[in-house]
Order: sequence, then C-alpha cells, then structure tokens
Amino acid sequence: MIQKLKKIARIILSKEQETYKAPISENDKIQAKRVVSWFADKGDETLRLDYDLNENSVIFDIGGYKGEFARDLFCKYQSQIYVFEPLTEFYNICVKRFIKNKKVKSYNFGLAERAFETEINVSDNASSIFNVEGTKTKIRLESIIEFMISNKIETVDLMKINIEGGEYDLLDVIIENNFAHKFKNIQVQFHDFVIDNPRERMEKIQKELSKTHELTYQYDFVWENWKLKTNE
Repeated sequence: MIQKLKKIARIILSKEQETYKAPISENDKIQAKRVVSWFADKGDETLRLDYDLNENSVIFDIGGYKGEFARDLFCKYQSQIYVFEPLTEFYNICVKRFIKNKKVKSYNFGLAERAFETEINVSDNASSIFNVEGTKTKIRLESIIEFMISNKIETVDLMKINIEGGEYDLLDVIIENNFAHKFKNIQVQFHDFVIDNPRERMEKIQKELSKTHELTYQYDFVWENWKLKTNE
C-alpha cells in the first residue's frame, strides 16, 4: 500500500502520463495527496521511530502486520515489544521473524474495545473488518483493558495503532475507562474511508486525548502522535 500511494502521489504531483495499470480510485487519490508531506519529511524513518525509549520500555504494536515496525524499534531500543496481529498468515511471519528474540512477543489476536470473534476482509496491509473488498476470514480480538489487567501492565511507553478503522472504538474504551494516562505515547493512524462520520469521531477522540496528552506531530489521516503530559 505504501509503495502504491507513493507512485500515485508522484503521478498526481508531476502530472506524468506514465502508465499505471491498476485503476486509481478517488479514495486512493485523496490519500496519495495526503501522504505527500509525510513522505517528504521521511516520517516512516524519523517521526515514527524517534522516541525516548530504552531496553526497559514497553511497546504495544497493535496491527503488527509482518513485524517490520517492531523490528525497527527493537533494533533501535531493544525494548519489550508486544505484537498483536489477528491474521494468522501475518502472525506466522512475526513469529518466524522474532523466534529467537525473547523480548518480542507475538499474539495471534488483535486488541479491541472488547473480546469477540469476527470476519476480516483480507487485503494485504489494508485488511479490515470494515472493508467490503478482499477474502473473508475469521479473526479473534481481545479486550485491551482485560489484556493489560491480566498481564499486570501498568505503563506502555509507546502504543502504535494501525487497525484500519478499529482505532475509534479502541481509543474510546481506553478513554472511557480512564486508561489513557497509562500510555506515554499514542501513535495512531486514523482511517476515514471505512466508517461513518470519521472526522467527527476523530476530533472527539482528539479533544479527549488533549486532556491528558499533547500532540507532537500530526499528518491528517496519515499518522499522528500524542505524548502524555508531564506534571511539570
């Protein structure tokens, strides 16, 4: 998806007449324009990885995909990382990638507002329970609140969320249960083509997060990060 958006963005900006065999949807065009500044700032190589972390830090990678993000963070900080990937084919890749690394734990379920089983439409790294495209397969989701309580996790230094529309309900339950302060950094990608009233819901969540956190960077519907406020 990233390479696809980069190519579409290049075509749109340069107005090149190069052949792009796959059809370009209106949503792809919108998102490609959004990511231009993100790619220009090398956000995937800088902003997403630059945190005050160390070997004692705890990281939640929610929507682990094939484990690249967890790999990059571990190489940089050697932190304790929990990777949550509900799609078995991607989970297996994560397991294989970290099989000799005891500090990276992979789970074959996602984290959500509650525990339940559902169907997901598989479309590579854009797989979502909200999409209508792709091959359907069953997945398992667990409650983030219950997971943290049962595993006695009091503080998460960085929580990355990329779950194709599930971020709204997940953040809502974190806020409603007064758990927001347990996360020192919340790196989230909001999605707006998969649910109703996405901007309204996003702005409501942002307003609530601003009570406990401060925005450190924001690229609209691309990536943003919220850092826990200090008492200074």
